[in-house]
Amino acid sequence: MPPDTVSTAGRVYGGQLLAQALIAAGRSVTGKAPHSLHASFVRAGTPGRPLELATDRVRDGRSMATRQVTVTEDGKPLLVAIAAFHGADPGPGAAVSAPAVPPPDELPGLQQWAAELPADLREYGRHWIERPPPIEFRMAEAPSFLGGPRAGMAASASRSHWMRLPRSVGDDPLLHLALLAYASDFLLMDMIFRGHPGAAGPGRCNGLSLDHAIWFHRPTRFDQWHLHTQEAVTIVGNRGLVRGAIHDADGQLVATVMQEVLVIPEATR
Repeated sequence: MPPDTVSTAGRVYGGQLLAQALIAAGRSVTGKAPHSLHASFVRAGTPGRPLELATDRVRDGRSMATRQVTVTEDGKPLLVAIAAFHGADPGPGAAVSAPAVPPPDELPGLQQWAAELPADLREYGRHWIERPPPIEFRMAEAPSFLGGPRAGMAASASRSHWMRLPRSVGDDPLLHLALLAYASDFLLMDMIFRGHPGAAGPGRCNGLSLDHAIWFHRPTRFDQWHLHTQEAVTIVGNRGLVRGAIHDADGQLVATVMQEVLVIPEATR
């Protein structure tokens, strides 16, 4: 694999590993679509280093298939993932509704939030202006690292943001779900920072994603807008659990996400 192109805090972005693992697993399955991906982040990856992916065929059933994918760097595992696939059966469906949120064209993006930071916080926003992520995000409320609510401040229990790849990438359904998995990792950790007392200010703490699970409910096109609604389920000690629901622009639930986060306060680094 070529070296990564996206990094955060000096580490390979976890969403990149999720997307690559799903693609690797899906390329070995025919006639079935992904219905879940469960991944454990074993260690942080180094930006610029080549990655290798190994896929093991755990099961090939009539309607289900399972793959295990290990992503390694210099022979050491970074991520171990189990991807499950299902030959979808047509039938009725029901799901939670999307929250009422202004449309994306009425909301600022990350770069606008970063540009409007006060002078004492501008260093935290420079990265997002100079190196914007490949996914476009629109949100009514800034994340904590761009001046949004932090621990000890009033904040809603959940937060929603719009996201999409701002260019067409063809019709491969596996690629669109991989892009959704890529974007699903973004800002989940920030929901824990909003409630953890060690994160009372920008730069006061760091964090690691311990594991990430995503259930795919239906195919989608990620070059169209999707709404990701996130909420912190629990924070105990320095570990927190976040839940996400991803709806398409028509309000259909496309995916459900869970992630466990380890918070590393500044004093312990």
